[in-house]
Amino acid sequence: MFDTSADRLPPAAGTGYKPQHFAAIMHDPGPVAWLEIHAENYMGDGGRPLAQLRALAERFAISVHGVGLSIGGDEPLDTAHLARLRHLVDWLKPASFSEHLAWSSHGGAFFNDLLPLPYTDATLARVADHIDQVQQALGRRMLLENPATYLAFAESTWSETDFLAELVRRTGCRLLLDVNNVFVAATNQQTDPRAYIGAFPMDAVGELHLGGHDEQADDHGAPLLIDNHAAPVVDPVWHLYADVIARLGPAPTLIEWDNDVPDWPVLAAEAARATEILEAARPR
Repeated sequence: MFDTSADRLPPAAGTGYKPQHFAAIMHDPGPVAWLEIHAENYMGDGGRPLAQLRALAERFAISVHGVGLSIGGDEPLDTAHLARLRHLVDWLKPASFSEHLAWSSHGGAFFNDLLPLPYTDATLARVADHIDQVQQALGRRMLLENPATYLAFAESTWSETDFLAELVRRTGCRLLLDVNNVFVAATNQQTDPRAYIGAFPMDAVGELHLGGHDEQADDHGAPLLIDNHAAPVVDPVWHLYADVIARLGPAPTLIEWDNDVPDWPVLAAEAARATEILEAARPR
């Protein structure tokens, strides 16, 4: 069995932690109530990164976000990677652990991206088995994040929202709803992001993500959005986030900014905007 009470992130704004912000966060975190780290950056045995993380963990709830398990992959999970992850989770005791509905490795090759997968019965069974393996190995419930996608598979027989809901039913996992990913995928595939939100299993959501994207165009001149976490959250994503909070109520909300990272006040200002929306939804 695994711990289903381990999701303890506050229903407030958080940011992804970057080492260059350590001093600023410790001095004045502003509206930021919790921090997220990428698991793979903290799987070593010591040094400054772990020392700083220990200091942060004494003041903030920490969310661990994995990017390397390849849960959607066609091959068995890497047990050595899973063991290193278990070691990190055991000593850090984070408030949350999450991973992606995607794959990123195959045949010993590792790809610098989170790649999509078809939503079929076979994929569903494989991903459910992988989630079960992760949850049993970590001794805790995990959150699974909806992907940013650029195309759809003709062979898919499940909608993404139904696929995620069925994974929740089969495994007991919860979901991380990335609002920017919804907007990116809907724009790229010319679908309605609000219809996606309307079909999303909100009762399983344990965390929200907000981030920036790059606006390009495809060969036919149609909009093409790239989820690059290298820019501020755009107004349409803020509006979609407000719709989510109106349905869901206040929930842990992360500002993701992983590339071209700005100074801390810029991230704190994004967190403050999320806080305004969260506060407006709290009972008076």
